[in-house]
Amino acid sequence: MRGWLGALVEARMEARRRGGIAAALAATGVEAQVEGEAVRLSGRGLKARWMDDLALREAVRHSGRGRR
Repeated sequence: MRGWLGALVEARMEARRRGGIAAALAATGVEAQVEGEAVRLSGRGLKARWMDDLALREAVRHSGRGRR
């Protein structure tokens, strides 16, 4: 019972964290939606942010997750 309750609390904390991430992105003009365990970004705000933020582009490029 205690393990189940702990897992439930942890899942709620993670959902709240993802919601906070989506809200923070929305405040910067980037459309964000929580889909299960992922926060999906879309929209012109994301493209504008990407084009304006050299540090963001470089971080993605060096993380191995960017386009090659």
